[in-house]
Amino acid sequence: MAMRLLTRGGQSDIQLLSRLCARAGSTVFSYRFQSTAVAAAHGDSAATAHGDPSFLESVDIYFDKAASLASTTPDILTQIKACNNILKVQFPLKCANGSVELIEAYRAQHSHHRLPVKGGIRMAPNVDADETMALAALMTFKCAVVDVPFGGAKGGIKIDPTKYSTNEKEAIIRRYTSELVKKNFIGPSIDVPAPDYGTGPQEMAWIKDTFEHLQPNDINGSACVTGKPLEEGGIMGRQEATGLGVFFCLREFLNDKASLGKMVIVQGFGNVGRHTIDSIHGAGGKIIAIAEANGGLVDESMEGLDIPALKAYHKKKGTITGFPGATTVKNSSGILELPCDVLIPAALESQIHSGNAANIKAKVIAEAANGPVTPLAETILEANNVVILPDLLLNAGGVTVSYFEWLKNLNHIHFGRMSRRMEERGKKDFACLHNPHNCSINLYIITQSFLGINFARAFINWHP
Repeated sequence: MAMRLLTRGGQSDIQLLSRLCARAGSTVFSYRFQSTAVAAAHGDSAATAHGDPSFLESVDIYFDKAASLASTTPDILTQIKACNNILKVQFPLKCANGSVELIEAYRAQHSHHRLPVKGGIRMAPNVDADETMALAALMTFKCAVVDVPFGGAKGGIKIDPTKYSTNEKEAIIRRYTSELVKKNFIGPSIDVPAPDYGTGPQEMAWIKDTFEHLQPNDINGSACVTGKPLEEGGIMGRQEATGLGVFFCLREFLNDKASLGKMVIVQGFGNVGRHTIDSIHGAGGKIIAIAEANGGLVDESMEGLDIPALKAYHKKKGTITGFPGATTVKNSSGILELPCDVLIPAALESQIHSGNAANIKAKVIAEAANGPVTPLAETILEANNVVILPDLLLNAGGVTVSYFEWLKNLNHIHFGRMSRRMEERGKKDFACLHNPHNCSINLYIITQSFLGINFARAFINWHP
C-alpha cells in the first residue's frame, strides 16, 4: 500500500473525481484532503492519527474477537497469542559515498507449534518491532487457514530500498542473513524467509548464497529461503501466486464467470497488485483506477485501463504516473473512495481506517495486503453493508506455493522427474483402451499403473 498520508491536492483532482462519481451514479461525493503532508508516511501512522489502534493492537483485537468464539481454555489462547521470539540487530553499512550508516533490522518468530516458521522479509523505512510481530502473528493464522505446516514469522529491514544501490542492498541482505545465522534464526528446519514488500527473487538468491556459504555442510541449504529465482532452486508460479490466489478467491465469492464486467480499483502495483490486476483483466474485469505511493491513475471513461500498455509503460519508466491512457492523480489516497464494485488494497497495512472508511463506496473489499482494514474501519464498513474478504485467506497463495518450493528443495528433485514415465505409460494405456484393435489391455492394469504399482512390477522383473 501507499506509504504516505493524504496530502492537500489541487482543484483539478477534485473535479476529476467528482465527474467519475457522477458517471458511476453516485449522488454525493466528498473528496477530503488532510493538511498533514508527509510523502513517505506509513499507513499505520495515518490510522493512529485518527484514533485507530496500532497494527499490532489491531491484530490482538481480531484475535480476541475470534478467541471469544473458541472452546479452547484461556491459558492456551494466551500462548497462541504471544510472540515466541523477536530479534533486533543493528550493523554498520559503508555506503558508496564513503559514509557509514547504522542499519536496523528485525526477525520475529510468532509460533513454534509447527516448524519451520515461515514469513517474508520486507524492506521499508517504517519497519519496527511491533509491525514485525503483528505480521508474524498473521502468518501463523494464515498457515493454519490453508493447512500449510508452518509456524508464523516475519522479518524487516528499516531502509527505503529505492535510496540504495544494488551493491548496497546486497551488502545489507548478506549481513542481515549472517546475523540470522549466528542467532539460529534461519534454516530449512528452523525459519524459512520469503519475499515481501520491497524484496524479491534477487534478495532471496543473496540469502540462499550467504546461508550456504556459512553452512556448507547443510545438504538442504537451498531450502533455507523460498521465492528464489528458478535457476537458484525456485519454483514456477511463485511470483504470481499471491495475486492469483486473490483473484481465485474473489472469483469464487462473486460466483460468476471470472468477474466479467466488474469495476475494480487496486491500491498497489507491486508484485501482489500487478499479478492480481493481470488475472482480473484477463478474466474481463475492468481496472478503473490504480493507486501507488507516488500517485495514481484513473480511467475517466470507466471502461478499464489498458493493462498490457500500462505494464509496458511501467517497465520503461519505473512508475505508472504519467501513463497517457489515463488521468494521473497526485494524491492517490482519494482513489480508494471512488465508486466501484471491488476495492483491492494490495500493499501495506491500515490503509482503510476510521478516517476514510465512511467514504468507501466499494461493495466488496478484497484484502490482498496484510491487515489493510483496521477494527474501527471494519465496524463502519459492515454498518454500510460492505463485504470484507479476509487477508488470511486471500493472500495465502504465496505461502502455499512457497511450501511446494520448500518441499522441492528438500527432496532434491525437480517436479515431474519421478512421475513422468508413469504418466506416459498411463497415457499409452488409455490410447490402447480407446483402440482395442491395436492392443488389448485390462482396465485393472490401467488402474494399477495409476496407483504406481508399475514401479513395483518393474523392480520385481528387473531382479533375477
